[in-house]
Amino acid sequence: MAAAAGVGGQALGRSSFSRAASSKTASSSSSPTASGVKLGPNGAAFVSSGIPDLDSILGGGFLLGSVVMVMEDSDAPHHLLLLRAFMAQGIVHKQPLLFAAPMKEPRTFLGALPAPVASSKEDVRQRAVMGSGDARASDEGLRIAWQYRKYFGDERTSSAEHRDNKQEFSNDFDLRKPLERHLLNAQHIECVSTQDAASLSDLQDRCSTFISRHPRKDGGNLNAGRIAIQSLCAPQCGYFGKDWDMVSFIRSLKAMVRASNAVAIITFPYTVLSDSFCKRWQHLADTLMSIKAIPDEDKDLAKLLTGYQDMVGFLHVHKVAQTNSQVPVILEASTFSLKLRKRRSLVLERLNQAPVDGSSGPSSGASGSCSSSAQSSQLDF
Repeated sequence: MAAAAGVGGQALGRSSFSRAASSKTASSSSSPTASGVKLGPNGAAFVSSGIPDLDSILGGGFLLGSVVMVMEDSDAPHHLLLLRAFMAQGIVHKQPLLFAAPMKEPRTFLGALPAPVASSKEDVRQRAVMGSGDARASDEGLRIAWQYRKYFGDERTSSAEHRDNKQEFSNDFDLRKPLERHLLNAQHIECVSTQDAASLSDLQDRCSTFISRHPRKDGGNLNAGRIAIQSLCAPQCGYFGKDWDMVSFIRSLKAMVRASNAVAIITFPYTVLSDSFCKRWQHLADTLMSIKAIPDEDKDLAKLLTGYQDMVGFLHVHKVAQTNSQVPVILEASTFSLKLRKRRSLVLERLNQAPVDGSSGPSSGASGSCSSSAQSSQLDF
């Protein structure tokens, strides 16, 4: 009886271990994510912006269900660098795309999308094979019992797959090489022209139809959709000057995107808006950024910043989207230099500023006073 009880106890122990391990693997495999979607804390899901550095700055990428707004620079079209990377990343991940721009043939813009840098997927696979071979050798050296070795092997396999998915989440793009045509033809891409459009009703209907195909469901395994709108308030648009109509459109788009598995990015030339409406636009954005070009041969900046010769502009992050949390996102830095690595890939770096005139304290221009007077007292706020 004791022997039978011991055998029964061993069988029970093995079955419970098997159930625990199987339930663990089942739970990890029961919630797969779509290609190009990464899960984050508090039930958040992200898609890549197309720039790996920007994804890490924003805490994972662009939040699904959010509206990203980029304030354009009137001196240079650097906002197109962000827009192209966003669109190209979605096409590489086979995510549906809706693109609107103030041009007669918006589809011609697709020819300017960059191609991903030569993928290192084969190298990753070779490293995984080598890693599994080393792990097998170490298992033989440790002489682990076969009952437990298979569970460790499953963990190594799942972790290797997780690393591969993480590496494929965001790509580096070669700005000198166009995206392959077969990728453009194989994707579900819609293009809308806002040039000479008398109203935003057509664009709103197209966005509503597009978003309705990407409802949000628990599990996060549905394919994500991307909406890219270039220069929403450009003078080329027929609805230019209808400020309240544009604000109403942004509010409607934000409400639709919030309840969907999609993300929308809008670039706009803020200089053509009045100050009050520009503030309204900024308030409606979940993630707000602005981009500024660097003037040619600015000697003052060249002395102030290191690596100035490689910079093409500055990116300022004003606001970061968050979900299921009331804790604000605090960035270590809000202004980053936009560089071209090897003159083909976009790179974001924190600014390295040297002390001005050998002084270690803050300059008068960087003081925390909100007063514009140079002779203000220390009590001004």
